[in-house]
Amino acid sequence: MNEELDQADLAGRLDRLEAFEEIRDLPARYAVAYGSLDMEALTTAYVDDIRSGDATGRAALQARMETGNQGPRGVRLAILHVGTHLIDLRDDGTATGSVYCRAEVERADGAWFQQAIHYGDQYVRHDGRWLFTRQRRHELFYGVVTGDRPNRLPPAEWPANDVGRGTLPDRWSTWAAFHEPSR
Repeated sequence: MNEELDQADLAGRLDRLEAFEEIRDLPARYAVAYGSLDMEALTTAYVDDIRSGDATGRAALQARMETGNQGPRGVRLAILHVGTHLIDLRDDGTATGSVYCRAEVERADGAWFQQAIHYGDQYVRHDGRWLFTRQRRHELFYGVVTGDRPNRLPPAEWPANDVGRGTLPDRWSTWAAFHEPSR
């Protein structure tokens, strides 16, 4: 009996480790797909029935990604450096993630900028693969034209503008509370 419990415990631990590794790899695969403009790799990182605006499905997601200046069509070159990735497994088939990313981007109009980004992700295991369950929540720490000092910029009001001070870290209640003057 004890040996069976140990085997079950070992199998559970192995499954968790594999889940963490596959989930950790997902944002990196997304970054490479975005940088290489591999729309198939980008969209297959999401569940089949991904909701995109008023439509559903990977084709709808691809169409939305290809329009506007936030998607790959508005970008000539994107280098996404995935950094800190905190994963919370909710159960055997769902998880959430907090991912930091540094982006260096050349827009289609030739402008260069950098962004410090936080992605809020949700993942699900579907047919044995971990995938994004919804479009990634993209929040800026800042966006800056190369050479500018990001802490002196006016608000970006992203997605209206790529450049300027973003909503993070000010939006995080813990960060704001930490910097509140003592009473």
